[in-house]
Amino acid sequence: MNTTTGAKFDSEHLRQVARHALDTIGVGTRIEEAPRSNSDSVPLRSPINGRSLGVVRLDEEFIRQSDLEATISRAVTVFDTWRREPAPRRGEVVRHLGAQLRRHKEVLADLVQIEVGKIRSEALGEVQEMIDICDFAVGLSRQLHGLTISSERPGHRLAETWQPLGPVGVISAFNFPMAVWSWNATLALVCGDPVVWKPSEATTLCSLAATVLARRAAVEAGLPADVCQVVFGDARVGRSLVADHRVPVISATGSTRMGKIVAPIVAERFGRSILELGGNNAAIITASADLGLVARGVTFAAAGTAGQRCTTLRRLIVHASRHDEVIERIARAYSQLRVGNPLERDTLVGPLIDAQSGTTMSTAIERAVADGGRLVVGGERCLVDLAPDAAYMRPAVVAMPNQSEIVRTETFAPILYVMSYDTMDEALAIQNGVPQGLASSIFTTDLREAERFTGPAGSDCGIANVNIGPSGAEIGGAFGGEKETGGGRESGSDAWKAYMRRQTQTVNYSDDLPLAQGVVFE
Repeated sequence: MNTTTGAKFDSEHLRQVARHALDTIGVGTRIEEAPRSNSDSVPLRSPINGRSLGVVRLDEEFIRQSDLEATISRAVTVFDTWRREPAPRRGEVVRHLGAQLRRHKEVLADLVQIEVGKIRSEALGEVQEMIDICDFAVGLSRQLHGLTISSERPGHRLAETWQPLGPVGVISAFNFPMAVWSWNATLALVCGDPVVWKPSEATTLCSLAATVLARRAAVEAGLPADVCQVVFGDARVGRSLVADHRVPVISATGSTRMGKIVAPIVAERFGRSILELGGNNAAIITASADLGLVARGVTFAAAGTAGQRCTTLRRLIVHASRHDEVIERIARAYSQLRVGNPLERDTLVGPLIDAQSGTTMSTAIERAVADGGRLVVGGERCLVDLAPDAAYMRPAVVAMPNQSEIVRTETFAPILYVMSYDTMDEALAIQNGVPQGLASSIFTTDLREAERFTGPAGSDCGIANVNIGPSGAEIGGAFGGEKETGGGRESGSDAWKAYMRRQTQTVNYSDDLPLAQGVVFE
């Protein structure tokens, strides 16, 4: 355990950290202990102590006036001019945003810690991910490419191009309060689309800061600030955004339950959904695996971010010959995890987002034990004396005799279920035998096993890793998964195509008019 002191749990201390970050960034808002009468304010709370931090007054002009109807109307208006800007010119906004993020990396990480409870290195990593996607998108702004296709008709040119689509609605979850928005916003902007962001209610400060920096970047580039806007509110605001026909693309990150609400609403109006939903991710540990890699990779993937990543490792499928040894190594590593206040430098595991999440974790462990599981290590609540309203939970390992229903369910908390297998067919059946299909991995030194796992009859997930855990992804590859994960792709590769419309063009530069397929119509 670390040497966390009570002072850093104090709400006034947390408010001061947040106020300093906002002042440094230049966000024109104030955090107050109580709302003024008739003020436009949003309540704040930190998972670090589980208590209220007061309210933030929405003083920015673009915030005060940003009811959803007005916000979407401004996005529609600015789209008409934004799509006419050359893509490299649009990329200038993203270039300036990347510079702003580099300048304010430390204080942005402070806000992530205050509102999400991430440890310092992970909070800094989130901001770095935003910087990385800015670099990617700036390059992309000069590489938006189509195709030239050979025409069957003489004197004709057949081509395929990509055009701006319209305002993009982004709905993000608490666990990556700025990075997921940046994946969508940077690509949408260079593709010619304004962005309307509905962030998590738990991360108001993060979303304010990111939006202010994005709008400032647009002004610095000599382009309209309204290409980036934010709206605050509960699920009703999100549902209205999803239903609005003026927003052709909705990118929604969150639970499968949320995705099942979003998808049919968007489909009914013939809009486009980019869904990145739940994950119930597994790692297969083969007989030939390097257990040194396993111990390190599994521990971070399962316990990092307090188990609150969509790519968190939740199921460990171990060859029967290595089962007991792997459990022993993982339990030993877990016993060394320092659970505590994320503002302390030596903390490795911070709090869950709220007390209900802690209760959900405890209930899941009880169900697993009732199904025949054995709690190997962890699962208990920590720091009750220093933070009685927070949810500090020791990461848990549960050995399961079989794949019970609770193992098929994603619990957004640091619980690692360990199962055994005898054959690769059995391991893959367990790996793929859940409704979700986001991330997966295998630890092996056998080339055949690695190639089978990543082949067409291997993992059915959108991400398949070899000799690293499933958690964490570089922005260069498209991010997303299959089945109940939603099928959407964000971030790198050709994910940009989801924010544009495809147009096939035929140009006749001859003085004749031949028809396709040899049709004669004289």
